Amino acid sequence: MRIKCPYCGERDSQELSFLGQADLVRPDPDGTDAQQAFHDYVHIRPNPAGVNRELWLHAHGCRSWIIVERNTLTHAISSVEYASPRFREKAQ
Repeated sequence: MRIKCPYCGERDSQELSFLGQADLVRPDPDGTDAQQAFHDYVHIRPNPAGVNRELWLHAHGCRSWIIVERNTLTHAISSVEYASPRFREKAQ
């Protein structure tokens, strides 16, 4: 699979490290169900087939964190952007 890094250009996916879903929200540690919420946040993750937003690190390149929108069935990539809003603003 080839992923187009916004900074370095198209690279083989072996240069990048996959972290997981890009849109996970960390639970509130002061919430009433914090223990269960953190258990689910760490251990219970959905694995949907189809289009997903994923967080990747260009580990063997520019070290940028990027969000890749990818179809997990076909590996077709529809978009790639910097994970940090401050870098997204600079790239435009």
